[in-house]
Amino acid sequence: MSGELTNARKKLASVSSLLKQQKAMSAVQSVYDAILTMLKGSLMKAEKTEFRELLDSTVHVLNSDKKLREDYPLIINYTHGEEKALLEVMREILQELQKNVSAGAQELLKAMEKRKASELEKGQALIEANKISEAQKLFNNLIKEFKDDTELRADIADKFIKSGLYDDALGYLEEALKNDPNAIFLYNRIGIVLRKMKDFEAAEKYYLKALKINNKDEYLYFNTGRLYYDWKKWDRMAKAAKKAVSINPNFAEAEKMLKFAMKKMG
Repeated sequence: MSGELTNARKKLASVSSLLKQQKAMSAVQSVYDAILTMLKGSLMKAEKTEFRELLDSTVHVLNSDKKLREDYPLIINYTHGEEKALLEVMREILQELQKNVSAGAQELLKAMEKRKASELEKGQALIEANKISEAQKLFNNLIKEFKDDTELRADIADKFIKSGLYDDALGYLEEALKNDPNAIFLYNRIGIVLRKMKDFEAAEKYYLKALKINNKDEYLYFNTGRLYYDWKKWDRMAKAAKKAVSINPNFAEAEKMLKFAMKKMG
């Protein structure tokens, strides 16, 4: 279930970026999917509290979007414990948005997504052929075409990460972060890249920034602990693992990390 919860967090975190790209339907669908995951899952008290706080901020973002308010003029209300009611509101908004989207516009969106996927595949092939400068040129042209697409930059960075080209990946991730400074998954990904580059101090700074935005994500603490493992900072590793376990007592890997750090500390 933990993987599903992580995806639900990512979906809520993507709402602001999707609205900036004028992808209201995708933004509302992300909220709908996240709530559905929350309702179906057996969440612990801390997890429920975290999700409800994330929903609070997400609802505020939706209500603040002028374009969405034009399509759905009613204020979205949310009270903790009434997630089912919020789910129905999201369903209603999706139906309303669906009415306003013409068949031609839907086809255009599909064509754009198909083009992005095709160009990403071409870029991957160029990287595998060690034609790095050609891949960069292709990706940069794609970014110019979809300049507000934060996730596209992250997807491009992943292509370089998989090939061990961390410097290139870092550049795209930093640009993505400038485009969406509250995207926690970007801080986390940059931290991972910097850790692989053994720039531990810089990686720590990004993780700490992410934790300032959300200090209730056990996986973020775990990844921070993974940095301290490579860095051999056992006391900090223990602290990060302890935080992860306090948020999710069933997090077995974090428990192992904590025991390992305590053993190292003597």
